[in-house]
Amino acid sequence: MPPSGPTAALLLLPPLLLLRAVLTVPLERGPSKEESPATESPVSGPALLSSQDTGLYYHRYLQEVINVLETDGHFREKLQAANAEDIKSGKLSRELDFVSHHVRTKLDELKRQEVSRLRMLLKAKMDAEQEPSVQLDHLSLLKQFEHLDPQNQHTFEARDLELLIQTATRDLAQFDAAHHEEFKRYEMLKEHERRRYLESLGEEQRKEAERKLEEQQRRHREHPKINVPGSQAQLKEVWEELDGLDPNRFNPKTFFILHDINSDGVLDEQELEALFTKELEKVYDPKNEEDDMREMEEERLRMREHVMKNVDTNQDRLVTLEEFLASTQRKEFGDTGEGWETVEMHPAYTEDELRRFEEELAAREAELNAKAQRLNQETEALGRSQGRLEAQKRELQQAVLQMEQRKQQQQSLNDPAAGPEGQLKFHPNTDDAPVPAPAGDQKDVAASEKKDPEQPPKLPQLDSQHL
Repeated sequence: MPPSGPTAALLLLPPLLLLRAVLTVPLERGPSKEESPATESPVSGPALLSSQDTGLYYHRYLQEVINVLETDGHFREKLQAANAEDIKSGKLSRELDFVSHHVRTKLDELKRQEVSRLRMLLKAKMDAEQEPSVQLDHLSLLKQFEHLDPQNQHTFEARDLELLIQTATRDLAQFDAAHHEEFKRYEMLKEHERRRYLESLGEEQRKEAERKLEEQQRRHREHPKINVPGSQAQLKEVWEELDGLDPNRFNPKTFFILHDINSDGVLDEQELEALFTKELEKVYDPKNEEDDMREMEEERLRMREHVMKNVDTNQDRLVTLEEFLASTQRKEFGDTGEGWETVEMHPAYTEDELRRFEEELAAREAELNAKAQRLNQETEALGRSQGRLEAQKRELQQAVLQMEQRKQQQQSLNDPAAGPEGQLKFHPNTDDAPVPAPAGDQKDVAASEKKDPEQPPKLPQLDSQHL
């Protein structure tokens, strides 16, 4: 018979809590939840997801689908009886056929918007890599996005919910591994830059720089003992220094309730990481030059993974009260040995990995240099072309100016000039007046007159005054 009463109530998570646990994980850790006021109202409903970012490229679509599903009473009821395996396997997706028409309509619209967004992203990417004239096959390209069914681009079906859950579960399972890989590359780059800097110095300067580095590393290693995350010593320290309670009266159940900030019956990853703040402060101080805050976040992740591995028995990324109490009964809870080994005790890379990384950097640098050289050559060619265009422009401007000047001169010859008082001065009509001929022509005229004696001489014209 299944459990009933208070125990059963603890095992039944709030609606969509398991789904949220499967589909959400904080990408950037904000302030510790322990820094929040004690009177702060519990975070629940859509606000729980909106305050987190999975880091997935389809995070917004994922968030909106969950928020819409939360509004359907039938789906919430079925989810209460589901376990993490039902959710991850896609069994819960079949219940989508029974949700209300209003919810299905909203889900259909969300899918159409997501398909449209992906098409725009694909087109922008392809336009950046190929000629604009290349025709895109959006359907084949959409197949590379596994969080939705590309064959049906208009309605949200059970297959879409199944793909969304399975894809997000797989991607988030790889999130921590990707974070560790990113941190490894960060550490190798830091070491690579340090070695290059030392090589650029003279003998005396290099010795001084190495001495300073060793001193920083020594100061960083000189810190109090770090308790193993999730151990009795670590929890008691939080109980005493942060909760202000008597360490001799430590109670695991009370501790769990105190640090279940949103009162949802489980400790999620953010609530767990908040418990490690005191331990991290022993090693890392942002005011110290020798303390790397990027290493502190890697340390926080390692601590959380350690607790999840040993406490979260069903691996649903949540710690229930039952799992927490069971962990306090193990031998390892009280026997922690010499304490927690920090990041510097476990190098993130080997010398072979560093060598390959440096070779990769060298190849990348050579590629960038070659590209920069090509760009410089193209810039110089463009500069020369620009110079020629500027010279042609100046020539055209000069030609246009000369044409305008000639046009103005011609216009001034054809237009009547103005008198001293602005009146127009007209040229005398010379149509009837004889035009004096040049000197050479006058001789020709006289000669012609002599050659033609029969032509009568021209009489002078008399005006009316003479008459």
